[in-house]
Amino acid sequence: MSITTLSSTKVFQNRWISVRVDEIEHADGTRSEYSVVDKADFALVVPEENDGFHLVEQYRHPIGRRSWEFPSGSLPHGTHGTPEQTAAVELAEETGFTAGRLERLGHLHCANGTTGQGVHVFLATDLTPGTPNREATEQDMRQRWFPRGELERMLRDGTITDGPTLAAYLLLTLGRR
Repeated sequence: MSITTLSSTKVFQNRWISVRVDEIEHADGTRSEYSVVDKADFALVVPEENDGFHLVEQYRHPIGRRSWEFPSGSLPHGTHGTPEQTAAVELAEETGFTAGRLERLGHLHCANGTTGQGVHVFLATDLTPGTPNREATEQDMRQRWFPRGELERMLRDGTITDGPTLAAYLLLTLGRR
């Protein structure tokens, strides 16, 4: 089924996101509105070490609770870089680690019914520790290493609900078959 965009109106914008309402026409000629959140792609890093993984935990306002997840984010507003550069910056910023090796695992869409935002997923190995340099909004962030079995238990029992973290782990495990 094809959809034609007839018009698009931006209804909100700040430095992180914009929201637009598109008037669309379906293949059968019916028209409707579709709201879209436009947000830049981000990078997610799977820091693997000693058959386990480093996760970060932070408060996520939209869900009203703290969340364990793989380090992720985008470059500061107004700066640009490759997905690999973004992954390296986010890993160092949130965990303090520098990766001796960054391997691209894939690209995913987070919520393709709402946004075109994607996530570039990387595996980080040969980790060298350092001091995190977190943004002001990340000051409550904690970091911890989890053995593979515990991470998998947290994914199964719903302790980890972050979609990109779950999808990144799936990409990692599928790539090792």
